[in-house]
Amino acid sequence: QVQLVESGGGLVQAGGSLRLSCAASGRTFSNYVMVWFRVAPGKEREFVAGISRSGGITYYVDSVKGRFTIYRDNAKNTVYLQMNSLKPEDTAVYYCAADWNPVVLRSAREYDYWGQGTQVTVSS
Repeated sequence: QVQLVESGGGLVQAGGSLRLSCAASGRTFSNYVMVWFRVAPGKEREFVAGISRSGGITYYVDSVKGRFTIYRDNAKNTVYLQMNSLKPEDTAVYYCAADWNPVVLRSAREYDYWGQGTQVTVSS
């Protein structure tokens, strides 16, 4: 079992920045691929970013490339999502997820462990 707790969401103006954190407990954090998904109002869950176990490989959905950065600190059992140049269309509930998969997968059903979500609202 892995427990995940997100934090760092909030209300920000367009062009602003936020950093989301996801703290993990329960098992060896470095054994898990970590990802961020988001659910915008009226839309399906969307893969946002993912990071390999070591942190050496990252993946992003096209809409956030160049604006968002995912990174992890295995010593602190935490994964982060730095979000810059935020846009109103980034408004969503953001979830971190973890799995034992050796590679980052972009389908939500591949992930067994989820946090409770944190709201990000970007005003225009």
